[in-house]
Amino acid sequence: MAMLWKFMRVAKYSKTALSPKIKARGIPTNSRHSSSKSVPSDFAPNTPCSNTVELLGKVYPQDDYSNITEKILSKVGKNLHNKKHHPLWLIKEQVKDHFYKQYIGRRGTPLFSVYDGLSPVVTIQQNFDSLLIPQNHASRRKEDNYYLNRDHMLRAHTSAHQWDLIHSGLDAFLAVGDVYRRDTIDNTHYPVFHQMEGVRLFSCHELFSSVKDGEALQLFEQGHRTAHKQECHTMEAVRLVEFNLKQVLTKLMTHIFGDGLQVRWVDCYFPFTHPSFEMEINFQGEWMEVLGCGVMEQQLVNSAGAQDKIGWAFGLGLERLAMILYDIPDIRLFWSEDERFLKQFIVPHIWQKIKFQPLSRYPPLINDISFWLPSDTYSKNDFYDLARTIGGDLIEKVILLDEFTHPKTKKVSHCYRIIYRHPEKTLTQDEVHRIHQAIEESAVRELGVEGRF
Repeated sequence: MAMLWKFMRVAKYSKTALSPKIKARGIPTNSRHSSSKSVPSDFAPNTPCSNTVELLGKVYPQDDYSNITEKILSKVGKNLHNKKHHPLWLIKEQVKDHFYKQYIGRRGTPLFSVYDGLSPVVTIQQNFDSLLIPQNHASRRKEDNYYLNRDHMLRAHTSAHQWDLIHSGLDAFLAVGDVYRRDTIDNTHYPVFHQMEGVRLFSCHELFSSVKDGEALQLFEQGHRTAHKQECHTMEAVRLVEFNLKQVLTKLMTHIFGDGLQVRWVDCYFPFTHPSFEMEINFQGEWMEVLGCGVMEQQLVNSAGAQDKIGWAFGLGLERLAMILYDIPDIRLFWSEDERFLKQFIVPHIWQKIKFQPLSRYPPLINDISFWLPSDTYSKNDFYDLARTIGGDLIEKVILLDEFTHPKTKKVSHCYRIIYRHPEKTLTQDEVHRIHQAIEESAVRELGVEGRF
């Protein structure tokens, strides 16, 4: 299930000076923007907005909705959650192991099946329509997602597979994969991260079999919707599903983080579950959100062909769990190929305790950039996406340092502070200057800002 959406807008990229076709298994070639002579070509933004893009063996036509960058395409197919001994793989395997052992079907086999190789390219119908997300919902905006075209996108959540898996006849499953969202730039946010989706459906007999006089209880009624239930659900059914969901997730977190873990539930809203909750755990004195969950919308369940069942769904972030469990301070490290990082997670069994030993802490280099905004259509995500495209993982954080409105012209100026730090080596000021200059000139060319450099 999708975590809370963070809604930001991103301006359109230019569609000029692009090759007629991009072709790769997630790593396109010959797709750079043309740039002025003062901008090193290595740092020009790579935004494939050409006629077609070939990704994972399929060709997709490009249109006015296409906004996926070469930097993002290069991440597709990496599948860190399936890379043995990677920290994300360890977390995935721990959750799988817990569910396999804790929940056994009638034939003695695991109740939950696991799908961790589903394609990250999904249709708009899968990512939004099947989940009952309204056409005008903010989460659909081009500025918050990576679209191949108006019909296809890189999934924004593993919930995109819920309908298909239920429609195939599954009652209990886990779906794991990489998901893609435009977002801010800091040590806990990255445009690619990994989620695990969990879904469980119950028949009337399965839900009420252990309840005294349960044969008299029903799953459905013709009632009315409240803050605590859907109009078609009986209160008894919702309470039991909610209790089961919270019990399952509390057991999982306790198993991962140990006894004595403090858990609290916070009411929230998701379009395709009701009621909805977020789980927060107390880790080292700080409350941290680790997952979102809720009772599935019955309309979704019915449309997938399971009209006689009621169920729950949850979605958890693998990076969030791994950062807490292993004390990993920077989300960029999950993409590191440095052996000093990776070898720390080569352990004889998945449950072995690991305390991440930080690599040498290289000094940061800080540069500021100021410019006048072009119009009301600009948003911070415009600049974040451009900066990440050019600077990549050398950028540790981008902060909006100051916002100024000219008293006479009413033009708005933004000043951003960019913190550069390589996770594996010391950067030189010359290296950073070339990247920073490329960001400045690309912001003028691509976003239409007026530089104050």
